[in-house]
Amino acid sequence: MDGSGLIRSFPLPSEIADAPGAEGWQSMYPFYTRFQPEDDERFWFYNSMHFPEPMPAFDTITAEIPYTAIGANTARVFCFPTTLGIEHRIVNGRVYITAIPVLDPAEVERRLAVFNERAGYYFDNWDRLYESWKTRMRNLIAEIEAITVPELPELEDSEVVTRSTGVAQNHYVRERFHRCIDLYSKMWHHHTEFLMLGYGAYVVFFEFCKQAFPEIPDQMVARMVAGIEVMMYRPDDELRRLARLAVEGGLDDLFVDGCDPAEVLAALRGRGEAGGRWLEAFEQARDPWFHVSTGDGFYHHHRSWNDDLTVPFSALPRYVRLAREGQTLDRPTETLRQERERIAASYRDLLASEEERAAFDQMLGLCRVVFPYVEDHKFYCEHWFTSRFFQRIREFGELLARQGVLADAEDVFHLHHTEVDQALADVMLAWSAGGKPLGGAHFQPIVAERKRMLEALRQWSPPPALGPMPKALNDPAVKMLWGITAETIQAWASAAAGAGLDEREIGGYAASPGVVEGTARVVRDVNEIGQVREGEILVCPVTAPSWAPVFGKIKAAVSDIGGTMSHAAIVAREYGMPAVVGTGQATARIKTGQRLQVDGDRGVVRILDGG
Repeated sequence: MDGSGLIRSFPLPSEIADAPGAEGWQSMYPFYTRFQPEDDERFWFYNSMHFPEPMPAFDTITAEIPYTAIGANTARVFCFPTTLGIEHRIVNGRVYITAIPVLDPAEVERRLAVFNERAGYYFDNWDRLYESWKTRMRNLIAEIEAITVPELPELEDSEVVTRSTGVAQNHYVRERFHRCIDLYSKMWHHHTEFLMLGYGAYVVFFEFCKQAFPEIPDQMVARMVAGIEVMMYRPDDELRRLARLAVEGGLDDLFVDGCDPAEVLAALRGRGEAGGRWLEAFEQARDPWFHVSTGDGFYHHHRSWNDDLTVPFSALPRYVRLAREGQTLDRPTETLRQERERIAASYRDLLASEEERAAFDQMLGLCRVVFPYVEDHKFYCEHWFTSRFFQRIREFGELLARQGVLADAEDVFHLHHTEVDQALADVMLAWSAGGKPLGGAHFQPIVAERKRMLEALRQWSPPPALGPMPKALNDPAVKMLWGITAETIQAWASAAAGAGLDEREIGGYAASPGVVEGTARVVRDVNEIGQVREGEILVCPVTAPSWAPVFGKIKAAVSDIGGTMSHAAIVAREYGMPAVVGTGQATARIKTGQRLQVDGDRGVVRILDGG
């Protein structure tokens, strides 16, 4: 305990020193992302689920805009009773967040009345509103896809005169860049429109079950909503369909481990009608299903499958081999549905009154209605839209590179979006005056220094949390998505102090049932997923939706971050494999090649040998 009376378990934000070699990293980020002196009095945790790498300057928009939308949705629109919004700060390139709880019982009661009315409207009209949401999202995607970057020719087209448009091309440079940012913001407002309600419905059911059945494991509640059909599995389903088509057409010899996508596609063009059918099916699958990102939609360098076909083509050989051998390529969805009905019925029978059973049925039914959105929105938002968004920003980078402001188009992502705005203003002025932009001398040294600092920041090991123990954790997403509870925080604190640790055992959330043993494959970066081999146990900071093909060949999954409703947990259940999530330290303590036992029933990972 320090002099202020606060229980000190983690470093204070003010105590974090600049990472060696990255002094001055603060220049990459705007002032409102920096820790303030009063922030030492609050609990913060590292959001490694969404931001597992240090943030390039432009990519901070993927924190800035989402948190404006999440906070507006929970605090101002639906008026969640126990939580306001999420604040974020950046230290040494890593994003830390804290949820602002509502602690006054009278205020909770006041907000609850508003929430029940507003949330009730959405719950009562969910299917209709959700269909409308899909239409709005497709319209937003169409808008971002339609944006073009002006060419800035030597002379304007004559139609500017003959049609008397009165607007030159340089005006559209900034207008269209701003439009990209505005559409990205609007997308995130739509993203959160249903999401927190989905979590909220599950939390209400979860708390009912915990009260009615005090011994029920968290995982058992989650399994009652398993066996869902959602869009995020569709890209992987398309690969399985293409694999079957390859076998049916006698094209399977082309799909071997390590095959080059360009060479396979070229060879297929010479395979007659069968090759043509496969290529046609492939092109149909690409739009929209290959707009899935290799990451989770928060970093510009996590390209989509369409940008880099390596990921889908690394999965196809295995699916082709299974199809050739006559093995099923389907997820055990029907088995999971039967199991969820059995589990639900067994617990329902334990309830004492008809009123309790009716409440149980109503809450579980609502969960099953709303829960597909929790995964579906990812494809529309973080993947399809965001892949297109980063493609448009990259095109503005190409304009800046052509004008000599940047050395390379990719360098645009080392500028904050407000700095990109300045760089484009420089180009607009120079083009209109017939001169040369001044930005090259200004921005290119900045970009070079930021690239160097980012490499240094990659070597820094961020603490899982900062500040004093929190008084309350009332945000439903914090528990269900990140898996952070009082017990999690205490485990982190014990690990940081080196207290009570069994060097061979790592605890976490029991996310998906089963016990298996296998060889560990530690994957810290999305670019390493191609290294995962058949039958290994995946150990990672967090999984991304596009990793679904990997789940087809691993024995189990272990993650540093995540709760029972995190993506890793949901996908592991849908693929019928054991998983332990929210360990906080698996990637730090486990090495590739070590033999592991993953107990998805108890939430324990045991290291069996030294590797």
